Amino acid sequence: MDQLCPSPMKATSNGIFQGDNPLDFALPLAILQICLVLIVTRGLAFLLRPLRQPRVIAEIIGGVLLGPSALGRNKGYLNAVFPPKSITVLDTFANIGLLFFLFLAGLELDVKSLRQSGKKVLAIAVAGISLPFALGIGTSFILRETINKGVNATSFLVFMGVALSITAFPVLARILAELKLLTTDVGRMAMSAAAVNDVAAWILLALAIALSGDNLSPVVSLWVFLCGCGFVVGASLIVPPIFKWISRHCHEGEPVGELYICGTLAAVLAAGFVTDIIGIHAMFGAFVIGVLLPKEGPFAGVLVEKVEDLVSGLFLPLYFVSSGLKTNVATIQGIQSWGLLVLVILTACFGKIVGTFIVSLLWRIPKNEALALGFLMNSKGLVELIVLNIGKDRKVLNDQTFAIMVMMALFTTFITTPLVLAVYKPAKMLSKGDYKHRRIERKNPNTQLRILTCFCSSRNIPSLINLLEASRGTERGERLSVYAMHLMEFSERRQASAILMVHKARHNGLPFWNKGQRSANQVVVAFEAFQQLSQVSVRPMTSISSLSDMHEDICITAEKKNIAMIILPYHKNLRLDGSFESTRPDFHLVNRRVLEHASCSVGIFVDRGLGGTAQISASNVSFSITVLFFGGHDDREALAYGARMAEHPGVELTVILFLEESDSSEEIVRIDTEGTPAATLVSADEEFLAAFRTSISDDSSIKYEEKNVRNVSETITILRDYSRCSLFLVGRMPNGVVPLALRQKIDCPELGPIGGLLTSPEFATTASVLVVQQYYDNLYANSSQQMVVD
Repeated sequence: MDQLCPSPMKATSNGIFQGDNPLDFALPLAILQICLVLIVTRGLAFLLRPLRQPRVIAEIIGGVLLGPSALGRNKGYLNAVFPPKSITVLDTFANIGLLFFLFLAGLELDVKSLRQSGKKVLAIAVAGISLPFALGIGTSFILRETINKGVNATSFLVFMGVALSITAFPVLARILAELKLLTTDVGRMAMSAAAVNDVAAWILLALAIALSGDNLSPVVSLWVFLCGCGFVVGASLIVPPIFKWISRHCHEGEPVGELYICGTLAAVLAAGFVTDIIGIHAMFGAFVIGVLLPKEGPFAGVLVEKVEDLVSGLFLPLYFVSSGLKTNVATIQGIQSWGLLVLVILTACFGKIVGTFIVSLLWRIPKNEALALGFLMNSKGLVELIVLNIGKDRKVLNDQTFAIMVMMALFTTFITTPLVLAVYKPAKMLSKGDYKHRRIERKNPNTQLRILTCFCSSRNIPSLINLLEASRGTERGERLSVYAMHLMEFSERRQASAILMVHKARHNGLPFWNKGQRSANQVVVAFEAFQQLSQVSVRPMTSISSLSDMHEDICITAEKKNIAMIILPYHKNLRLDGSFESTRPDFHLVNRRVLEHASCSVGIFVDRGLGGTAQISASNVSFSITVLFFGGHDDREALAYGARMAEHPGVELTVILFLEESDSSEEIVRIDTEGTPAATLVSADEEFLAAFRTSISDDSSIKYEEKNVRNVSETITILRDYSRCSLFLVGRMPNGVVPLALRQKIDCPELGPIGGLLTSPEFATTASVLVVQQYYDNLYANSSQQMVVD
């Protein structure tokens, strides 16, 4: 007897006023489904954020809740919002999203980096595949005898092996970023091993699909697999030359032609079409194109920017709902079913954790790191759901087995974060007594100065290097030591790129020439050239974290490396008309949090093109630097930094001491921001200035001037006379009546009153500004907390 099929849906309705129910038409129903999915999954992601869970957990749970396991128990809701006749449209949208997501995953998977992973990572990856795969085969026999009878034994065996041996590296990247482990040895090994694991899993999955067709003839399965191999070989010969030609015609900083973008997306769809014809899922074709596309040049990055938001934010959540509609937890009932669920979970966890742990110990990895690696490799996610959905569609997995496997994937991913936290703590701040040079002002100015300089892009690198060149002092003292930290934002929308980011950061804190290979990265090349030309020790570092906790990476690194000053970039960029525009306003929160939490001095560098757009050699340096001294800890730190800069033969330093003429009433209320009486501060300032004047008595490159001022307008008039200098050095929170008056007009609290004035549109100057905050034990915390209110 033929089964009745639901009638096809028309695309659009005429509206409720003409008697149509919009939910009976494909487009309005799809819009409702998409909006509902986004609201539920994003809401769950917000609720799970305190538990530090990756977003995929919220999306899996959201899909299950919207399906027959929870809300779908109400048949009225299920037939109205997700009727059977709409599932084809929903699945089509979901699979298009999956197609392009796998293309992005392949695009961001660097095969060259995987080759360089080393024997240790390869051994961990093999252990993380082989033991779970073997246990999966054993579990498949039990499931076939109990709840999954009558399926093809070979295909079911392979599907179960792949399902238990998979590690989802996009999900793993999110977990590592949340735990601040992404650039550690544990994080690097976990990500590299997971990438190798996934490549092997895709190959095994292709084999499983070839074996799972309706035609049980082994000849057909062999033809499918051979044609798949032929597709990979053919694509390897055709795709790279074409896209290398396209990449050569795309230049950094220039828009990429629309024809190239459209052609690439069409090639992805065409590859998916070919693999679907062969009998392998269309996603394999998209994945292969992504892997083969060259990673050099701006083209790959532009593709990611164009495609990722739409795919990851809109289409991909539909895939989780599509999976959720096939998952009915109610099918897991009775002692036997729940016992099988526990068996599958224990088998999956045992295989991954024990296999990885034993091999890690054989490679002499510490026990806590080896155990953390095992827990990390046990995370599943989207890749697991892909395997299960293909198995369900191919009728290899029935409803009950599918539900058990989805619950296993959800459980193993959910427990990853708490288990890793239990055995392997992220980096902690060191004790405050570990080093003494936490500021530039010190008794012996010839001791080594350690600076941590941070940057977000290559835009300000020349100015930053010129600032460091002027800071190197003289050869009679110890060398300047610089740690250059690239601040890279890690967000949900860039999960798949994490493997590339990890490989770029794998030599965190090591000399540039450590591997004997010059990097093509223009930032690294610039710092490498500076190091070789200037007698300055420069070490590269990378911070990969979300903006909400990027300040932790900066502060912990400063503590570990015994840094005296952190130099941060100003969050606004200079426009051609001389004003500043805020391209990434959220970065200013990073600066404010560093000012609050850093256990050393901090400088914020407002760049107006110090030294021009190119790096200046030491012999050609010619900077005029002006220090504005009102009084207080920060101003003393700024002057101490200026004095060190003045040792450079190409630097001329001008120090301006502002002497305030005020009436007695003003003098009575005059206190510093830390609550220290003005008399104490004046004594410390006078002592510091007296020592400074003595030290520069024979130095013609340093000018010392005193200016009497009574109000803000007189101060601004004096500042305009020095607006043609190269760099202003100012304290963040200077002492005095004039700075106190200027504080009422502060737009950027992290710059302080004088720094805010020098960067305001009303003050015309081409000089860069370095705003300095001195580390002063616990006294400064109070003022910082008053200024830094998130």
